[in-house]
Formats: sequence, structure tokens, C-alpha cells
Amino acid sequence: MSLTLDTYRLLGRSGLRVSPLALGAATFGTEWGWGAERDESRKLFDLYVERGGNFIDTSATYTNGSSERMLGEFTRDNRESLVLATKYTTLRSPGDPNSGGSHRKSLFASVEASLRQLGTDYIDLLYLHVWDFTTPVEEILRGMDDLVRQGKILYVAMSNAPAWQVSRMQAIADLRGWSPLIALQIHYNLIERAAERDLIPMAREMGLGVVPYSPLAGGVLTGKYSRDDLTATAAEPGRSSIRKSFNAALGLVNERNLAIADAVKEIAAELGRTPSQVGLAWAMHQPDVTAPIIGARTAAQLEDNLGALDVDFTAAQLARLDELSAIDLGYPHDLLAGDHLRNALAGDLKIPTRR
Repeated sequence: MSLTLDTYRLLGRSGLRVSPLALGAATFGTEWGWGAERDESRKLFDLYVERGGNFIDTSATYTNGSSERMLGEFTRDNRESLVLATKYTTLRSPGDPNSGGSHRKSLFASVEASLRQLGTDYIDLLYLHVWDFTTPVEEILRGMDDLVRQGKILYVAMSNAPAWQVSRMQAIADLRGWSPLIALQIHYNLIERAAERDLIPMAREMGLGVVPYSPLAGGVLTGKYSRDDLTATAAEPGRSSIRKSFNAALGLVNERNLAIADAVKEIAAELGRTPSQVGLAWAMHQPDVTAPIIGARTAAQLEDNLGALDVDFTAAQLARLDELSAIDLGYPHDLLAGDHLRNALAGDLKIPTRR
């Protein structure tokens, strides 16, 4: 069934309505050596919003603050109709150890910086961006709740954190009457499905909407890599960052991943679609996913990405993608899913199960 950007979905256990594809604003600005200049960023924003999109993702430190500053300018006339999500924890001032991390001082200072850069008096959704393995969870949750009570944040969420810590935080928030987490932003795509072991089942049980970033695996699923990149990477490791992207240096360009990308291209040809559209549509079709984040750098790329809303897979195509990209869930998941254990627990009794 075809979707549109205004086929809104509820985000986690909240009443917040968001588009089924989020616009990632990490490409707004060129300070990192890539991305879009201001005029092209404006085109991306206008195209997304004109199609009915309302869910925009940024961070206090994306492109050294240019991302938020541009969004502050672009949203001046329609701020109330948009859901702006930003993040804290990454270092804002090199040399100042307290300008990064998950702690209360970093949290409050980062939110104030985001409010100034965005030109707004509230943030719709704030993510803890990266787990720092240092700050007590009670400090994080209490700080977030204080900002919600002050009206500076409406909802809180997590990204790049262990599943057991997120579930622990949700339980503490519930028990203490603090603001609950409503979303989980994770690295998730056809090539990287490790989140299916614990993060996604945890999000389902704890009422968090899943918001995947890098749904096209840094471009690997667009079909821009070939077997030539395998030999070039092995022979010329120093040039891996020059060739198309640094994904080769990260080990993302390998036989398994290229085989998945080939299948994406073949299914795209069967459907009369592009590989990018197929990769994004797969993520949208996952039952626990609320909204993958698009990272387009040009209006043409965004236009192509939005075509994912019209992709309608056959059951056989979905099964093929799932089988080719499946991962070993490992212990204890494999053990608990086995029929021998089920028989040991229930015998011939018809005991219902949940996913």
C-alpha cells in the first residue's frame, strides 16, 4: 500500500504524530567536508515539508551547529506544525570536558545552545545521542524530566545505547513518575540488522518507536559499490577514504554486503524502482519501525528517496531480502526459540506465544 509523508504514525507510547520518513539534517552545511550549501538545504527542507513531512532530525553539533541554525531560519514561519528532534552528548567545545557527555551540566547547556540555534523556545524531541558509560541513569532521567517540566523539551528519547540500559531507564522513569522515553534511534538497515537481537525487541516491549539512521548503509544499498571496490580497497588501503566514501575503510564493502546490494538492485528492477527506494521501503516495512531517517544531500536524491513511499513488495521479495540479510541472533535467543525447549516447558499443551 502506498504511503504519503502525511500518513502519520504515532511515535512510541505517545500521541505524537510523525511522518513515516524523517528528514535528516546532518547534511545541512558543508563544515564537515560534505553536505549541502544553504540554498540546496533550503530546497531539501521545502520539498519535504511541501509533501506533508513534519519529522526533522538534527543535533546540537551537526556541521558545527550550522544544521540547527539553518533549521531555525527555515522553520520560522511553520514551527508549530513541525516535530523537531535534536540530540545532546557530543562535545560542543574542544578542550572543555563538560561540554560533552550525558551528565546534567552537558544536558542543560546543550539544550540551551540548541534553543538558541533553532530560534525556538522548545524542542519537540530530545535524544541522548551517545551513551557515555559514566553518568548515572538517574541523573540523566531526572535532568530530562526537569527540562520537560520547564517546557523546554516535550518528549525524550535514546540513541546508541545498550538495550539493557534503556530498558532499565524506562522502568525507573515509570516507577518514579518521570517523563518516559518514547523513541529509540538506532543504526539499522538490510546490511546491519544486529539491533534485532535485543534493541528492537526491547523497544517493542518498552513502548519506544524505532527511528533508524543510515537506512541505506551509507550508500552501499544504492548500488554505487561494485566488486572493483573490493580489490581497490585491499590493494590501496590509503585511498579508501577517497573512493566514494569511507565505508570501505569501515569494512562495509565486502562480499556479503555486495550480495545484499545486488539483490536490492534486482528487486528494484523487478518493481521499476531504484535501489535506494527499495532499501528505504524495506526499513519502513519492518513492523517495529516508525520512521527511517533520510540523509539526502540534493533535492534530486530526496525526490528519489521519497519514491520509497510507493514501493509495494511481494511476499516473495520480502522473504528473499530477509533470508539473504538475516543474522544469527545468538544465545539465548536461538535456545529459547527451539522446539525442544518449548516441548520441555509445555509438552503438547497449546501455549500462546508473543513475538
